[in-house]
Amino acid sequence: MAPPLLHVRDIHLNFGTTPLLSGAELQVGEGERICLVGRNGSGKSTLLKIAAGLTEPDKGEYFLQPGRTIRYLPQEPDLSGYPTVLAYAEGGLAPGDDQYRAKYLLEILGLTGDEDPATLSGGEAKRAAIARALAPEPDILLLDEPTNHLDLPVIEWLESELKQMKSAIVLISHDRRFLENLSRVTYWIDRGISRRMDQGFAKFEEWRDKVFEEEEKEQSRLNEKIRQEEHWMVYGVTARRKRNMRRVRELAELRQKRKEHKGPQGTVKMAATEGDISGKLVSEAKGIGKTYEERPIVKNFSTRILRGDRIGFVGPNGAGKTTLLKMLTGELAPDTGTVRLGANLQMITLDQKREKLDPNDTLVNAMTGGSGDMVILGDTSKHVMSYLKDFLFKPEQARTPVRVLSGGERGRLLLARALAAPSNLMVLDEPTNDLDLETLDLLQELISDYPGTVLLVSHDRDFLDRICTSVITMEDESGNWGEYAGGYTDMVRQRGEGVQARKAAKADKPAKEDKSPAPAAAKKEDKKSGLNFTQAHRLKAIPGEMEKLEAKIAKAQKELEDPNLFSSNPDRFHKVTNAIGKFQEELGALEEEWLELEMLADEG
Repeated sequence: MAPPLLHVRDIHLNFGTTPLLSGAELQVGEGERICLVGRNGSGKSTLLKIAAGLTEPDKGEYFLQPGRTIRYLPQEPDLSGYPTVLAYAEGGLAPGDDQYRAKYLLEILGLTGDEDPATLSGGEAKRAAIARALAPEPDILLLDEPTNHLDLPVIEWLESELKQMKSAIVLISHDRRFLENLSRVTYWIDRGISRRMDQGFAKFEEWRDKVFEEEEKEQSRLNEKIRQEEHWMVYGVTARRKRNMRRVRELAELRQKRKEHKGPQGTVKMAATEGDISGKLVSEAKGIGKTYEERPIVKNFSTRILRGDRIGFVGPNGAGKTTLLKMLTGELAPDTGTVRLGANLQMITLDQKREKLDPNDTLVNAMTGGSGDMVILGDTSKHVMSYLKDFLFKPEQARTPVRVLSGGERGRLLLARALAAPSNLMVLDEPTNDLDLETLDLLQELISDYPGTVLLVSHDRDFLDRICTSVITMEDESGNWGEYAGGYTDMVRQRGEGVQARKAAKADKPAKEDKSPAPAAAKKEDKKSGLNFTQAHRLKAIPGEMEKLEAKIAKAQKELEDPNLFSSNPDRFHKVTNAIGKFQEELGALEEEWLELEMLADEG
């Protein structure tokens, strides 16, 4: 058996007096695909930093094969200190690495490399960090939540790129589909220790439940043994004193073992506070449109949303998902068309950008708005910490400032606030960010049982599949949107391809080969009696001109696939968009001319 590339074992680390890791282990072999899973706060990211050599444990062993290279992708990349994005991406290269690969990856990810790191959005910073980590093609890639802030096309590209790489990969992610498609080994970090399963994430939950079941049986056996020993202590026949003292010590050890046992961490208890029942119609849009700076965001879109629907909105970043959502909920007026809202709507919005959280607020004040120690839940009230305990917050966190909460804790706090308000319409904008898998399961169950209507923006394919009754997606860069029954996978099946693949396919096709009128023109060559010489010549020439225009349109559309083109180079974006419009008008005119000439030829 080949020795591991990396082996960290018997890792212990305390935060203050609280143990985080108590003997954890991680072993990485050549080309292995490993996922690290566990609850928020279990120590996954900390163990990954220890493996990357960035954090020193209190105790433990660390081995890395000499000459092997590691690259680490943090959850929140820090680009400060670099003059440009390209300089940051090239900072991960070592002597002998391909110096052009960083630039190549940045361009694929929609960045030029000339951007000022201080001006980047969260998604752009994550793309730059991905380019930095992948460019050297290291022996080991350590990736902490690589899909956060990425849209579906980039997630699917990254998934494909990682599959092709020879590097060993250790991956932390909340994206089930991403984990299932990439992992072949699973490490579960639980109560300070790690367990290894030589199968991918798809088998994790079944394995985890068996471990908990065995633990429960072991605890039952321990309790029964303690009960028997206690019975002997009271009613047993007196034997030799030495033997009696041994059994007393054994009973004390059993009791201590039971006391020290740490059961599975509690689960979030979610329940939405129900509002009044809304009307059957929630929202009806007829021919709505919205344009920003001459760019069509939504064009002539119609839909009817009924009570109980679960609608998903998907598309690349910048496509206009939030704009469309705001029009459908009445927050934003359309430029054209009409939106009619149903009666008695009570809407709550989950803002995953954390914009509604004051970083200096305490946990309690953030929950109650500073109005006391009670939370109103419909017709009842509950003490704020009793309510927050259902979301896994501890009493000692009551005065903790929001700014020191982890991303997962902030996500749970936002959920707690949103679900406390009475509602019959729930608008969720990327609700899966930073939530652990168990919490996602419970959120899914809550949404499934929710009696009202749910509008969901998400890039999580598995979550969309589990939740949605239909999916609304951007069809093209011209502002056209379509609605498909079912979840994300159903949408892909109905469209033939997913968001990214469909765009790439459109750009790569030789422009409507199967629909070209050229073959029809060829069949008519012997039927030109109704045309003069000039018309007959035009009929032969038009198909070639149409093919050239279609090729120009395909090339321009491929350039518009860059989701950051509008923000990074708006002049170029408008120029390309206007060119496409002009080409399409010319193509339409040529098609009209060709049809008229064909009709004349048939008449002859």
